Amino acid sequence: MPKLRTIIVDDEPLALNLLRAKLNKVPEIEIIAECKNGREAIEKTMDLAPDLIFLDIQMPGVDGFGVIKKLQSDIVPLVIFTTAFEQYALDAFDVHAVDYILKPIDEERITRAVSRAIVRFETEEETEHKSRIIGAIDTINERENSASSSQSSQGQSSLGQNKGNLEHKIIIKDRDDITLLKQADIEWVDAAGDYCCVHAQGVTHIKRSTLKNLLDDLDPSIFKRVHRSTIVNLNYIQKVIPHTKGEYFLKLGEYDQVKVSRNYRDVIKDFLSDW
Repeated sequence: MPKLRTIIVDDEPLALNLLRAKLNKVPEIEIIAECKNGREAIEKTMDLAPDLIFLDIQMPGVDGFGVIKKLQSDIVPLVIFTTAFEQYALDAFDVHAVDYILKPIDEERITRAVSRAIVRFETEEETEHKSRIIGAIDTINERENSASSSQSSQGQSSLGQNKGNLEHKIIIKDRDDITLLKQADIEWVDAAGDYCCVHAQGVTHIKRSTLKNLLDDLDPSIFKRVHRSTIVNLNYIQKVIPHTKGEYFLKLGEYDQVKVSRNYRDVIKDFLSDW
């Protein structure tokens, strides 16, 4: 098979150098870019569409999980996390079939992870990659918050009194926390299996919902489906960039860029014709 076009990401120069040196010995790998932070990883993944990414989890700013959340499901490549996480997190990875290599990295672990990546590259749908990782993140968050689960949720009793004001808000439940998002603040939404990544004001919230159910709750005059897995708020579109085969990219902010599939390009054409 052709070599897997690979991006490697780590904020520590020594760790990045070590990973590069070990991957250069793996004949199935072609390193096409190196990134020292999450922002660079997002940009390079969007620009180069790699087959595989070795992604450090614990980085300042946008961490490894943040990189995945920021990418559309069909843009997320195969991911192998490099991590020194505790066992509870690794258990969640195992349950959701998320690949990882424990630090310090050795060649045997790399070889095993690459072998699994090759199998998945040949057999899996692209949209499966993100849904598995989001499921693992949700499980990790659940375990991290379990210690505080006995604390009562303050302010929940007042929700019932204000239901008349919730028509234009989306409720995000994260264990004991409940966040009410104004629909006007939601920039775009990406589906990942039974979850949705709701992007609002620079923060990505994970909501357990199908895209169809969430779309039913959103204002149809400003929220439009532009891909089988993606909804955008038309008010946040800054630039429309033509792409290959009749597709488009929508620039929604400094770092957010969303692909419009051919099946939904008329949505953008109609939007532009109104201006």
